[in-house]
Amino acid sequence: MDRKVLRQKAVLLRRQGRTYGEISRILGKIPKGTLSFWLHDVQLPLRGQRRRNRAVARQLGHARERAVHARSVLRREYFDALKANNMHLVMHMGNKEVAKLLLAMLYAAEGAKGKNTASLVFGNSDPRIIRIFLTFLRVCYRLDERKFRCTVQCRADTHSKTLERFWSRVTKIPLQQFYATSIDPRSIGKKSNKPAYKGVCRVQYFSAELFHDLMTVFELVSEKAS
Repeated sequence: MDRKVLRQKAVLLRRQGRTYGEISRILGKIPKGTLSFWLHDVQLPLRGQRRRNRAVARQLGHARERAVHARSVLRREYFDALKANNMHLVMHMGNKEVAKLLLAMLYAAEGAKGKNTASLVFGNSDPRIIRIFLTFLRVCYRLDERKFRCTVQCRADTHSKTLERFWSRVTKIPLQQFYATSIDPRSIGKKSNKPAYKGVCRVQYFSAELFHDLMTVFELVSEKAS
């Protein structure tokens, strides 16, 4: 195509509000520098400006979508690599000695530790933490499951029986061994902004010996780390 004709078509397309990229694709990959030279003094009509602005907005939207997708892929790859690097650690969970160390540290951080304690008392709102605690406890000790007791602590606007059933499934402790649910009096008449909140599960196991055993492990680790 004649260069003069090509320039005239480029000017016409620009006045229609076409972007440089669109003009280049329509007319056959004209360099951006050439288009800039040809079209630098072309005044876009209002309609053309609107069209150009919409096109630019679409391009920016697509660019943002690509950037978000790229970040998502990188983030997934990052966490996949972390999982791969640490997966071997999970294989030691069945080792009683490793499990006992982890259990003692977990209980020291989250469990009740009064001097005259005659039982293990461990509470948390995260079902995963409760599962981990009970899994390690059952790995490390030969337990009498009848010695377990549970108390659900929740808000006034939640359904206590539903929460009790939920925590019974999490803990594998029968509902018959649940104490009456404890309602937070501060929540009466107030609506929760966390509808998925399951309250706190407080697990108790009646054994002073287990409590002192775990605290002894914690003290030994603490002394070794000093």
